[in-house]
Amino acid sequence: MKTILEKLLGRHRVLVKENERAVALYKGEIQAILMPGEHWLANRRGNLEISRHDLKNPEFVSAYEKALFDKLPEVAARHFTVVRTGRTDIAVIERDGALHAVLAPDRKLVLWTDAGPWKVTLVDTVAELAIDPPVMRRLGQARKTELMSVHPVVDGQVGLLFVDGVLARTLEAGVHAFWNVGRMVQVKVVDIKRQSLDVAGQEMLTRDRVTIRINIAAEYRVVDPVKAVSTVKDFSEALYRALQYAFRKTLGALTLDQILDRKITVDDEAAAKVRADMAAIGVEVSDIALKDVILPGDMREILNQVVSAEKQAEANVIRRREETNATRSLLNTARVMAENPVMLRLKELEALEAIAGKIERLTVHNGTGGLLNDLVKLRDS
Repeated sequence: MKTILEKLLGRHRVLVKENERAVALYKGEIQAILMPGEHWLANRRGNLEISRHDLKNPEFVSAYEKALFDKLPEVAARHFTVVRTGRTDIAVIERDGALHAVLAPDRKLVLWTDAGPWKVTLVDTVAELAIDPPVMRRLGQARKTELMSVHPVVDGQVGLLFVDGVLARTLEAGVHAFWNVGRMVQVKVVDIKRQSLDVAGQEMLTRDRVTIRINIAAEYRVVDPVKAVSTVKDFSEALYRALQYAFRKTLGALTLDQILDRKITVDDEAAAKVRADMAAIGVEVSDIALKDVILPGDMREILNQVVSAEKQAEANVIRRREETNATRSLLNTARVMAENPVMLRLKELEALEAIAGKIERLTVHNGTGGLLNDLVKLRDS
């Protein structure tokens, strides 16, 4: 019945739901935007065209967008929220308090106003390159991170921010985020804690033509990160080279015996040069030590023989000294006994006592009285 009526009246019934909006075109021309409800529109010879849009997708994408804004600007202004960004702008778009989208520079986005409410925040990336921490967290939670770069800096580190290759500023410990559109953003993290560096297995030639290998250890700390990064390409590599050159120059002017005898002095001489060179690039070097001096196998064997011979000679000297002292003591004892016969007889009795303690039976032919008489005679004389 309705179909016959529609044909007789030349109209078409259009039903728009609450979550829909419709664009009506007649003979290819935009006529209106239809709100929810029932609409009877002219449809002679089937010239009516309806383009439906679900507000679940709040972005208006249509081939008739330009014609709609050109022919019905007041209608378009009433139904749409237009977001535009400049060459250096970022637009943060919120829908009913929730983050909806982040619009890149030189972009345009048309939104159905009734799908809102909308809040648009424009950010000039030239003036505000850094992203506030609350905004950064919201972007991360909403997974809208395409236009930002995140750079964490932990305790004991300093971040150096470079924008288009130019140092902008230093960054303290924390999580830092920046808009990465239109400009190249880089963050170089520098560790400012105390660190150790080992220079191992360095071969060198001493003044007496002996090839040795040395191991060097050093502790350092970056005190000026800007100078350390901008002065040299790699400050740790610079320290490595400085230790190599300083010890090669110092140890190469010494013989093997001098190196082994003056190990601590060699450290002080070489360390002064290293500390001065590294201080010029913002690196403080604290401890420097020559840990090991490694000799080749044949030289090590020869050195062991020399040490063994020296120790054997020292042992011989000590042995001769003790023999001399023992002989001198015997001579003094003999002199005392020669001058004092009683002392000689007491020594005899001591010897007799020592012998008696080691045997089971002792026979004295002259009797103990003979011994005592001899002692009395010695006393009287």
